[in-house]
Amino acid sequence: MSQVIPEKPLRVVVWSTGTIGRYAVAGVDAHPDLELVGVWTSTPDKHGKDAGELAGLGRELGIKATTDRDELIALRPDCIIHGAMTDDRVFESIEDLTGFVRDGVNVVSSGPVILLARDGTLPPEMIEGIDEAGRQGNASLHVNGIDPGFANDVLPLVLTSLSQRIDHVKVSEIADYSTYYQPVVMRDLFGFGQPLDAKPLLWEPGILTTAWGPVVRVIAEGLGVTLDEPLVEEVTRRPAPRTVSTVSVDVEEGTMGSVLFRVIGTVDGVPRVTLEHVTRTDASAEPDWPTPNEGDGCYRVEITGEPCMKMEFTHHGENGDHNVSGMIITAQRLVNAVPAVVAAEPGLRSALDLPLVTGRGLVAR
Repeated sequence: MSQVIPEKPLRVVVWSTGTIGRYAVAGVDAHPDLELVGVWTSTPDKHGKDAGELAGLGRELGIKATTDRDELIALRPDCIIHGAMTDDRVFESIEDLTGFVRDGVNVVSSGPVILLARDGTLPPEMIEGIDEAGRQGNASLHVNGIDPGFANDVLPLVLTSLSQRIDHVKVSEIADYSTYYQPVVMRDLFGFGQPLDAKPLLWEPGILTTAWGPVVRVIAEGLGVTLDEPLVEEVTRRPAPRTVSTVSVDVEEGTMGSVLFRVIGTVDGVPRVTLEHVTRTDASAEPDWPTPNEGDGCYRVEITGEPCMKMEFTHHGENGDHNVSGMIITAQRLVNAVPAVVAAEPGLRSALDLPLVTGRGLVAR
């Protein structure tokens, strides 16, 4: 399928005004192929406020945020850009997304990441439920953030198109999270700032496979291989060598300060696809672990075979911070994918189902 170019601007609702949603509002406003028609917020104090104010644009857009779901569905938008937090309400958010497509609205979402891959994680009947809702509403759902998503599935798969033989694909996020504002993720899910013997949800057996396994499965599907089950999980947590204060949580010396984890897909016992995370709350900690070649964060793709290839993807915002730009690129991947998702077949669609997605129309004038 070739790049999708809409005949007229697509009518879009942005679902949430938080760390991703506010950038999605700005992204839709700047996109010539999209028209912002509504904004949802979960915060009563934001109800009735102009979307331009909530997005920090310094001007009004004439669109008022609302807490009323049905009011937005009644607008009959072509697509919802869903950027609401899903890490702490996975199955409730799946019900929300399924309801949108059943009501005839296409959806592109940053989560839950369990929906990146169609097979291997969720029960088949749950996937069929989404597909049936899509058929009823003639609408499609695509979930693809930036991690998991794009940087560690689409990007490495594109690079493998240069391969003659592939022995192993390794994708990594290597980042200092000290400026990443997500207190629930940082404190409750990762456990930063907690004692090392604490048991945050993320380190319970099987949770990493649920959260990041879909990336490994999408890569394997793109390469045409069947993985052994279950996927392999490896976790190393280390204490903070000194007390640091991050934007999300204070990390006292001796509490959890860094983590390195892997989700590994094997074929006949041989590692073929590896997802690795190296996450610090202090950029100077754990110097023996991988570090970015430049800046405080990167995505790295390493392909061994013939030929061997390595690529490092870095980003930073105009203020220089990689966590701010991380929110922007997460939002913009969703924004720029809207035309492709609207044109896609009904039901749950993975990155492998979409055509080329570009920043068409966004060259500065």
